[in-house]
Amino acid sequence: MEKTISQWIIFSIGFLAQGLFSARILVQWIMSEKQKKVVSPTIFWILSLLASYLFFIYGFLRNDFAIMLGQVISYYIYIWNLKMKGVWGDKFLLNKRSLIRAILLATPALAIGYMLRDIDNFKQQFIFNSNIPLWLVIYGSLGQIIFTLRFVYQYFYSRKRNESQLPAGFWVISLIGSAAIVSYAIIRTDPVLALGQATGFISYTRNLMILHKQRKQKRNEPFR
Repeated sequence: MEKTISQWIIFSIGFLAQGLFSARILVQWIMSEKQKKVVSPTIFWILSLLASYLFFIYGFLRNDFAIMLGQVISYYIYIWNLKMKGVWGDKFLLNKRSLIRAILLATPALAIGYMLRDIDNFKQQFIFNSNIPLWLVIYGSLGQIIFTLRFVYQYFYSRKRNESQLPAGFWVISLIGSAAIVSYAIIRTDPVLALGQATGFISYTRNLMILHKQRKQKRNEPFR
């Protein structure tokens, strides 16, 4: 009975995280449709950071190395985008003396440090877990890496232009990575991952269509 309750708590954290992930995509999609161009709104990055924080905790509680790996990489890229938006470091809740900011910055690093305090136990619990075959850990981690690479790509693309943007490559990598994670989730019997990733397919595709339309209109504009 206690195990069932704890599982419900863990899944609740996961579904809440995925709900925030889905909300960020929905908001970004609606704002892009209204402006008839792909936009990178501040709320997208705020929701991303909150969702990633919760999803990292979910991965830790599920002993799922693939999930934690993906979140750690993208987590600090979300913070960088918030800096570019003028939110991180300026607002009273996220200024340099803010406790919330300190907690957000430190949690992933502290969690990883805690896990690595005993390397043998870490390997046994997260890598060579008897409940998750090694090949599945590798496959899931690969899917998470591909999915996370979209934010690495977005970071370098935006950094070069000194502006937070969501380019076409971001959405293409999103589609490929999401497909890999959904298949991993089905094998892993993880409803949180499966439902969360499946909801993004439409918005990823739609953003690519909007970008294509933008480029087409730009080509058809008369030279000035």
